Amino acid sequence: MTERLLIDGNEAIARGAIAGGCNYFFGYPITPQNEIPEFMSRELPKIGGVFVQSESEAASVYMVYGGALAGARVMTSTSSPGFSLMQEGISYIAEAEVPAVIVNVMRMGPGIGTGGQHGQTDYRQVTKGGGHGAYRCIILAPYSSQECFDYMQLAFHLADKYRVLVLVLTDFIIGRMAEVVELRKLEFEPPPEKDWALKGKAFKGGRRRCYVSAAFSYGGVPPRYYHHMAEVYQKIKDEEIKHETYRDEDAVLLLLAYGSSARMAKRAVDMARAEGHRVGLFRPITLWPFSEEALRQAACRVGKVLVVEDSPGELVEDVKCICQGKVPVHLLGIWGRYTPQGDIMTGGSGIIYPENILEKIRGLI
Repeated sequence: MTERLLIDGNEAIARGAIAGGCNYFFGYPITPQNEIPEFMSRELPKIGGVFVQSESEAASVYMVYGGALAGARVMTSTSSPGFSLMQEGISYIAEAEVPAVIVNVMRMGPGIGTGGQHGQTDYRQVTKGGGHGAYRCIILAPYSSQECFDYMQLAFHLADKYRVLVLVLTDFIIGRMAEVVELRKLEFEPPPEKDWALKGKAFKGGRRRCYVSAAFSYGGVPPRYYHHMAEVYQKIKDEEIKHETYRDEDAVLLLLAYGSSARMAKRAVDMARAEGHRVGLFRPITLWPFSEEALRQAACRVGKVLVVEDSPGELVEDVKCICQGKVPVHLLGIWGRYTPQGDIMTGGSGIIYPENILEKIRGLI
């Protein structure tokens, strides 16, 4: 029987990474993802792996870069301000076409952000690429501890399959919420041989290999690199897009949300249905590539969309673009939070509860 544990999303990510074959973790502490490096520091040495706490996020991402160049399954995890500090290294990883995984457990706000508060304010940065050079990363957005465990295995598989960086995007709620997780081992097709990896002559039959940056790899002609990557990105779009729908068959209003907001929206759908309102949910799982055509068809069939995201409005920009003005697109953003009275120490900032979403639904039906 497959083992089942009550664990939070952060531990599920760490366990999923090890189940996915990750043996090397390089990281720097930052709330609310500290449970991931804590787990890896304790468990990786038991299986012959290596954990290194670096001196900064920039150091972490370049250690990931080096480990990936050697062909190892490597990762790091961080939160919003730390993710910003990694952008240069992420761009270099994208240029080198080496597979790796980075987890961003979001926290609210720009700058130093709010370590103790939930938020989804990294969507634009993560999906559009925060670094230079017009690259793309696959982005997985789990909304449960089980998906955290499963999608970490998928992340390492996709990274190796396409030689790209895979980002796993969660948030404070998903990271710290405990649920029962089935520790199931997922099966994938065998990964391609890493004959490009810098392993040393002793591991490559005495052959020497060196790495040069992307432009030189393609004869020093940047368009050749971008033409090659366009083919890779198109194949990812053709084969790896993921989304989920819920009770949308006869809906007259379609909620759209990802991550923890999708959990609130799903509950709001059930509450609205109990009142006789025909409401459904569309949940993108890959934020890139995005399920554009499926969303466009669903939105046009339903006729009205309400985006629920715990931010000032980032995902909604893409949804409006995808819907091309054919249907009205509304937003319930950070202003839809329940905000109890009091200062930051006694009141907090609340979250977008299903009751808040239901109230918005009533106004749109």
